Amino acid sequence: MRQVFADALYYIALLVPRDRLNRAAATAGSRLADVRIITSEPVLVEVLAYVSGLGAFARAEAVGTVDDLRADPSVMIIPQTPELFEDGLTLYRNRLDKGYSLTDCMSMSICRRFAITDVLTHDRHFEQEGFAILL
Repeated sequence: MRQVFADALYYIALLVPRDRLNRAAATAGSRLADVRIITSEPVLVEVLAYVSGLGAFARAEAVGTVDDLRADPSVMIIPQTPELFEDGLTLYRNRLDKGYSLTDCMSMSICRRFAITDVLTHDRHFEQEGFAILL
């Protein structure tokens, strides 16, 4: 089964109707039949942090999305572990010339671990590391 990594930008675009990538994210998501979605707890932390200032409704929608993802058997959420943090920090340390966030580095490490090449994001940093971005 094909695996795709879902970045925070994908979930944010789905959750925020006025986001410029909302339609692209919805379209990309509708094309993911028979695909296993991989994401991570650090990605979900970024999503929840982003919507935290958008009001109670947005916060409730985001929590509902996280709950739905956790219950969906076609979604694998990689937990935050000391090993994942260390892998991300190593990549971060090796790319000081880039603008990668630590979460991006952990996400890229997960993609490499699972041999994932396609990422639901618009973040060009993933392209710089050789991944295909799907938004």
